[in-house]
Amino acid sequence: MSDYRRWFVAGGTYFFTLVTYNRYPLFRDARAREFLGDAIREVRSESPFHLLATVLLWDHLHCLWILPPGDDAYPARWKSIKDKFTTTWLAAGGHEEPITSSQRQRGHRGVWQRRYHEHVVRDDGELEVRFDYIHFNPVKHGYVAHPADWCWSSFHRYVKSGHYPANWGSTEPPSLDGVDFE
Repeated sequence: MSDYRRWFVAGGTYFFTLVTYNRYPLFRDARAREFLGDAIREVRSESPFHLLATVLLWDHLHCLWILPPGDDAYPARWKSIKDKFTTTWLAAGGHEEPITSSQRQRGHRGVWQRRYHEHVVRDDGELEVRFDYIHFNPVKHGYVAHPADWCWSSFHRYVKSGHYPANWGSTEPPSLDGVDFE
């Protein structure tokens, strides 16, 4: 059995990676993208958090959250987001990957990988690397040649705010040399 332990920091900044089951390209479907956005907005209205940065690719997503002071309950938020999405997706006839009878007996579905990656961001330098990683990710995976060409990303918001120049990411940023958070 795994000895994995999550790290909880109340009011912390967290980097997350969530992956679809068997890396099925679920988010090619516009309904899936819409349902995920709806689930995130609903959970944020119930249990607020600041969604600092995000990118949605066909089979996974990365994001940075900042939790409210005194709050470290990100697992409950992710469970709720995944549950709300899965319920809506399957009710709409969305695709589900085959799972074993044992998994089904335990209440699992073939939509999301059971676990997800989380990392507490410790300082501003690390935050900037994770921020760049999120926004460069569609280029890294070969979906587009430039981050501005991928519309399912917070990159565009940060170009408008002046954080990034519009042509940022034409080549891999030096901050990501040798970095892989997948």
